[in-house]
Amino acid sequence: MKIYHQLSDFKKLANAVVTIGTFDGVHYGHQKIIKRLCELAKSTGGESVILTFFPHPRMIIDPENQDLKLINTINEKAKILADLGVDHLIITPFTRDFSNLTATEYIKEILVNQIGTKQIIVGYDHRFGKDRKGGMNDLIALSKVYDYAIEEIPEQDVNDVAVSSTKIRTAVLEGNVSLAAEYLGYNFSINGPVIKGDKIGRTIGFPTANIFVEETYKLIPSDGIYAVTIEMNAEPGGRSSNSQLVTYKGMAYIGQRPTINGMTRNIEVNIFDFDREIYGQNIKMNFLKFLRHDVKFTGLEALTVQLREDKVETLNFFKQHIL
Repeated sequence: MKIYHQLSDFKKLANAVVTIGTFDGVHYGHQKIIKRLCELAKSTGGESVILTFFPHPRMIIDPENQDLKLINTINEKAKILADLGVDHLIITPFTRDFSNLTATEYIKEILVNQIGTKQIIVGYDHRFGKDRKGGMNDLIALSKVYDYAIEEIPEQDVNDVAVSSTKIRTAVLEGNVSLAAEYLGYNFSINGPVIKGDKIGRTIGFPTANIFVEETYKLIPSDGIYAVTIEMNAEPGGRSSNSQLVTYKGMAYIGQRPTINGMTRNIEVNIFDFDREIYGQNIKMNFLKFLRHDVKFTGLEALTVQLREDKVETLNFFKQHIL
């Protein structure tokens, strides 16, 4: 998949099959649209194009509101889209000027003149243009003017509950990572380099790798203990392909470590059957199950007893689930 960070970097295509959206989470509903996009491009001899936006439009429209956190970082999203078989990903910087384009300007100047759109696939609720006034009626009316076909994908449900990025964010924030996985079609994850901590875990038999999440907009699950898998390069510090990734099992902790009166929120993981030094190495942590909330214990001895119980529960989870 080719990635473009400016529309001006994209060379107009002869037969672009396009879909548009933020696609935060790239959940089941999004995947249905994207799979249809790729099918249609292949069957018509065209090329599949996704036009997405960064920063998220709500970050620009309402900059004072810092509450919005995203399921995927832009790099995580790109990886998922590439795995789905998309040919081109245009990551358009979302600006005030861009947000002020009318529906007609948006279709004419962006989709037709710059991308070369011949077919558009959108979800049932797609809105676009200034104040989100553009919709399916506009796409249909202007298709006659600018000679493109339009296809609408109906609402996609999971267990009779409509999938939405908002519902997924809520599930993750509540620690319900298993429900989030049902909506997403994959496990919610966090990526980042391993940084040095105070090594208290080593003193009680539970050494942890501390993960630094650079993107402040990245969604972080509720404080607590989780069963997780950890993916990393087989060689320390190496830049390996996916075929050289190794996966470990473990249990993660998110919280302020109240037992030792911690002041900052940490993301740590105890990796089972692992004893390498991996400071500076990027790792991916996949959240599988929420085990318990974060609580303050009377001391490190009581915390150690609980961590042993947590590890037993985590190992039992892995025994019952083939990964």
